Amino acid sequence: MTNEQLLNSQQAADYLGVSRAFLERDRWAGAKIPFIKIGSRAVRYRQSDLEGYIEQQVRLSTSHQGGK
Repeated sequence: MTNEQLLNSQQAADYLGVSRAFLERDRWAGAKIPFIKIGSRAVRYRQSDLEGYIEQQVRLSTSHQGGK
């Protein structure tokens, strides 16, 4: 088990530079950004998962589809 702090949706949105609505749409559409659900309503994000998502978004050109 890790001692990594969990970020709420607003903190995760701020970290990624996106809106909370962007994260909500991502969860609704199939969650490309990993999240943790605590109880029936609380959604949290691990910073390491956010960093992993950022790494996957690296592109070499505008037509490049995959990571790195």
